[in-house]
Amino acid sequence: MSYEVLESRKTYEGKIVTITVDKLRMPDGSEAYRETVIRKKNAAGVLAVDTDGRLLFVRQYRHPFREMLLEIPAGVIEEGESGEAAVLRELEEETGKRAGRAEFLCELYPSVGFCTEKIQLFFATELTAGTQKLDADEFVEIEKYTLEEAIAMIHKGEIKDGKTIAALFAWQARKNA
Repeated sequence: MSYEVLESRKTYEGKIVTITVDKLRMPDGSEAYRETVIRKKNAAGVLAVDTDGRLLFVRQYRHPFREMLLEIPAGVIEEGESGEAAVLRELEEETGKRAGRAEFLCELYPSVGFCTEKIQLFFATELTAGTQKLDADEFVEIEKYTLEEAIAMIHKGEIKDGKTIAALFAWQARKNA
């Protein structure tokens, strides 16, 4: 099947996202419009595992949902930075922990209907004390749970973040392989 972008019109450009409206030629020759939110930078998240096997999470306010959500540490991959370097940086910035080892788990497209963002997921071990460096407008609470507790929290609707759910199930599958 063939899709052709006939025109692309930028309707908004911000610090994190650019919004475009694209006119497409569909496989049957008809034309259609698609609104697309394009994230300028991709992201990476990390499931950090301490020496007791407990997983580190951050609880932070997410304005679109007006809720404090429980998530794995994550953030944008800066220009020229690898996903692994990004998660090691984000882990320390958000939790004050450094990881001696990080391994790739998987990559996901969190919102394929309107967003080009890709998120690389890692797990990290060999945690040591580092320095927490939160942004001025970033307020987080650090929480720890076992894998079993976290999976139960998904089923109870207490963990709702997609990247966190994906990381937990990917980690569970890896451990059971």
